[in-house]
Amino acid sequence: MMPVHELAQLTWEEVRDLDRGRTLVVLPVGAIEAHGPHLPLDSDVVIATAMARAGAARLAARGHGVLILPALAYTAAQFGSDFHGTLSISGITVTALIVDLARSLTDQDFRLLVIANAHLDPEHLTALHEAVKLGRADTLVPIIFPDLTRKPWGSRLGEEFRSGACHAGQFESSIVLSEQPERVREHVRRSLTPNPRSLSDAIKDGKRTFREAGGARAYFGDPAAASAEEGRRTIDVLGGILEEAVLAEIGTAP
Repeated sequence: MMPVHELAQLTWEEVRDLDRGRTLVVLPVGAIEAHGPHLPLDSDVVIATAMARAGAARLAARGHGVLILPALAYTAAQFGSDFHGTLSISGITVTALIVDLARSLTDQDFRLLVIANAHLDPEHLTALHEAVKLGRADTLVPIIFPDLTRKPWGSRLGEEFRSGACHAGQFESSIVLSEQPERVREHVRRSLTPNPRSLSDAIKDGKRTFREAGGARAYFGDPAAASAEEGRRTIDVLGGILEEAVLAEIGTAP
């Protein structure tokens, strides 16, 4: 079992002394965005961090050294722009930031950068895919991005996720209940009625905000059906997705 380090907790000399050429770097990526009346604005960050840690533990068990970066919390989040507290930056800025991080990791001789992403805004996803392309063109460390909205990953994440009605619903609420239950407004969550409208269908129809898509309170799916037990199972699946994406790039050997 190799160690999992968190960059923010290390000194510069401890980073210097890592076997950087064999170290896998994980970047959790989320957003500051409305997640219904019951979840905190940083819910995507909570989910991405849980995914990063679960995937890192799996990779460490296979003999890989892993370094988890501080989460990226600011990104393109225009779908939540009708709701107070949502903060959005341009997709171009997001792409540039990811590529610059990859360049810095390349300069320090790390092995690769894998993105544990929990934010599904279309502009944001486009920005991450563009970063992967630009990093490859500049011969930087490989940037690995398992996009949960694409096959085969999304099919593993349950019926609500596959339906597209999965923003602040059962899927996301369960993970936050598992990770940080004290931050869920339980009396509100339990009172919410299901909203079965599909965000993925709304995006195909040209809708550009949660409100236009039918989410008057910035949630889709069934928050009241969430449970911490389901959240723990989902985190394990997310960790497996991260592990599998990395192993597809580098193979199983440390």
